[in-house]
Amino acid sequence: MKLPSHDAAARELPEDRSHRVILPRRTPKAPIRQVARRLLMALLVLVATVFIVWIDREGYHDNAGGPLDLLDCVYYATVTLSTTGYGDIVPYSAGARLLNILLVTPLRVVFLIILVGTTLEVLTERTREQWLLKRWRNSLRDHTVIVGYGTKGRSAVQTLCAKGLARDRIVIVDPSSKVIDAAVAEGFAGVVGDATRSDVLLRAEIQRAHQVVIATQRDDTAVLVSLTARQLNKRANIVAAVREEENAPLLRQSGADAVITSASAAGRLLGLSVHSPSAGTVMEDLIQQGSGLGLVERPVVKAEVGRSVRETDDLVVSVLRGHRLLGYDDPEASPLQAADRLITIVRAAPAQEPDQFGRPPVRPAKPTLPGTGVAPMRRADE
Repeated sequence: MKLPSHDAAARELPEDRSHRVILPRRTPKAPIRQVARRLLMALLVLVATVFIVWIDREGYHDNAGGPLDLLDCVYYATVTLSTTGYGDIVPYSAGARLLNILLVTPLRVVFLIILVGTTLEVLTERTREQWLLKRWRNSLRDHTVIVGYGTKGRSAVQTLCAKGLARDRIVIVDPSSKVIDAAVAEGFAGVVGDATRSDVLLRAEIQRAHQVVIATQRDDTAVLVSLTARQLNKRANIVAAVREEENAPLLRQSGADAVITSASAAGRLLGLSVHSPSAGTVMEDLIQQGSGLGLVERPVVKAEVGRSVRETDDLVVSVLRGHRLLGYDDPEASPLQAADRLITIVRAAPAQEPDQFGRPPVRPAKPTLPGTGVAPMRRADE
């Protein structure tokens, strides 16, 4: 029996408020400004109608007798646009009737639309949201899903944005509607719901995601999310955080490609800072994004092929060769090969926020490491 695909299943899921998708919106205008804008538009339509009647006033007949003056034109335009139509002033010439058909009638429709615009907006808002959601789902490919938007999740998002990832390529999943509202206000798409449920992850289009970051508060929740995410997406790179080190192997078995132990890492940093405060400062500098030192993975440039690790222009920590990670002092790390990737320490530039469209900031041109966009860190003897 053929089962429906994940894409089809995601589109057939009902949109209830317990787990819904919220897309970023533009900042709404003040209600007073919206009302004033609509009143101004209605006034402009009224003035245009008065002008049309005035220039062809000879083609109208007033039951009271006499030619039409300006007040009669304003009166006729008012009762016509409001669809009252008392019949005391009527067009009788062919030209006046033609202008009524071609100009006054469309202006009447526009006037009514402006007056009932608020009601129409309420009625069409649901349809508009569904259309935007459908377009968002159709265009979302190779994005990043962040499960949990607490301290760890926010730090991960800040790092990704600082590395150049656009905000519209990030989807936040969290069970708290207040947290998702805050994420949406920052320009991210959000899904309210329990990420251990497959239907919630399908709303985030996880089946087409390139990478998944799991930053939940509980380790057991992280394991369930990792299992569900791996079941829905076999190729995504899943990175998860756990509090206890003993749960890391279980999380790897559940499908995570990389596991970060937050409690143990913090404990080791505390111990290092007590034993050697300077070493602890350097490690903290490496962890913090946007200033000081930073770790960067980059490809080997053509000029470095055949050289040893120590002959490169920057400080190499490890060499990634295929699926093997070689230390800088490993004899097999040198000479460098064209397919290798280097893990290097660089001097990080100050982090800059993307613009309002989620695009990375434009920096002035300067010598950078290939594939990184940051300047190399020179050795002391240079």
